[in-house]
Amino acid sequence: MRNIDFSTYVSPFTWRYGSNEMRQIFSEQHKYQLWRRIWVALAQVEYQAGLVSREELADLKKNENNFDIHRILEIEKETRHDVVAAIKEFAEKAKIGGGKIHLGATSMDIVDNADMLRIKEALCLIEKKTKNVLSLFSRLIKKYADFPCIGYTHLQPAEPTTVGYRLAFYAQDLLSSLTYISFVKKQIKAKGMKGAVGSSASYSALLRNSKMRTDQFEKLIMQQLDLEPVLISSQVYPRQYDVIVLNCLTYVTSSLAKFAGDLRILQSPHFGEWSEPFGKKQVGSSAMPFKKNPISSEKICSLARYVASLPNIALENASLSYLERTLDDSANKRIIMAEGFLAAEQILMSAGKIIGGLVINEKRIAFNLAQYAPFAASEAILIEAVKKGANRQEMHEVLRSISLVAWQKIQSGQPNPMEKLLLENKRLKKYLNSEDLKKLLDVKSHMGDAPERAVKLVRHIKKINEK
Repeated sequence: MRNIDFSTYVSPFTWRYGSNEMRQIFSEQHKYQLWRRIWVALAQVEYQAGLVSREELADLKKNENNFDIHRILEIEKETRHDVVAAIKEFAEKAKIGGGKIHLGATSMDIVDNADMLRIKEALCLIEKKTKNVLSLFSRLIKKYADFPCIGYTHLQPAEPTTVGYRLAFYAQDLLSSLTYISFVKKQIKAKGMKGAVGSSASYSALLRNSKMRTDQFEKLIMQQLDLEPVLISSQVYPRQYDVIVLNCLTYVTSSLAKFAGDLRILQSPHFGEWSEPFGKKQVGSSAMPFKKNPISSEKICSLARYVASLPNIALENASLSYLERTLDDSANKRIIMAEGFLAAEQILMSAGKIIGGLVINEKRIAFNLAQYAPFAASEAILIEAVKKGANRQEMHEVLRSISLVAWQKIQSGQPNPMEKLLLENKRLKKYLNSEDLKKLLDVKSHMGDAPERAVKLVRHIKKINEK
């Protein structure tokens, strides 16, 4: 941060959000390194085809990493073309081989293949951090698989579930996202070396008196870059790939935004069941010293909304870049891909810190469960009483009346008296004894197989992470 010039506009992604590793992937330095790598790979295969001399190739290799970004930008002011500026700067350094740089290529043979290399690097980083978050989820799910809590529908108390099962819901979403990352990594392909409109005409002309075919020429270059070329391209790789990639990021971020949103609710004092880790010197509010705000969860939700907006831009790029190529996508593509990855990565990093230090308030969970779980038993009690000879409508009214009294007590801040009212009700005693009622009121009888399925998900996550 000491090297950042804070006297001018600086993007929050330059220092606040994302990791240095991800920033390096989308840095100008790495971009030019990849451009140079592609130019050298092109020259290497052209040497094999007899189009570049040994001395020229050696010179290009020698100067591959010898570049001056400030000089490139200086030249670009004159040329108003970033790739041409980079070629000229490379040629200034490589006096022998400089005349053969970019031979037969068009700008997007360089730019698009470099962009796909960066996207694949960034996807691997997102995949790694997604697996890490899943591992953190797994530990908590396993620990709390059978720890009962009250479930909420419509933000109202519903039936009992378990803390582990609730956590498993978020983990399952994230696991689906991880599967999609793997799919996207296999699905997206680079442009390859296909020239100005994708026809490979320039390379066909270049290789006319060579024994090398254009498809062999492209294959040899792409093997050096460890990229698979798309079969059909225009001047650029299909821009739908950018849509797929950004949608993939939204699947990751929406999974964690759901978790963060629920955590914000559960951290509110009215619930008080979960909370973010809070540092000893952390300040919740500049005005209210007592505040412990869920700022990390709020950050996740905020950044997730930003990531969710990006696929629409990429979708318009895919449909509104006319014929073989226009620059409708060029300017915004410099922003949305880098920032999409950096925002998604920050969400994963923030989620990892939250989950790793998540505070589970077991006493408050037990209190809320005791307050609301008895209501969930009313249907089971009704069914059991009818099975033993009670009139269904009469029993429904008995249970409704007891529930209303119990609810009023809760609303006035008192403990839920429903169990006591049920045990003391004479009409109910005709059909169900105390032991029957206590069994029906036991929360474990209302959790189904949620604990077992939560543990099963943990095993599944372990298998995926071990691959």
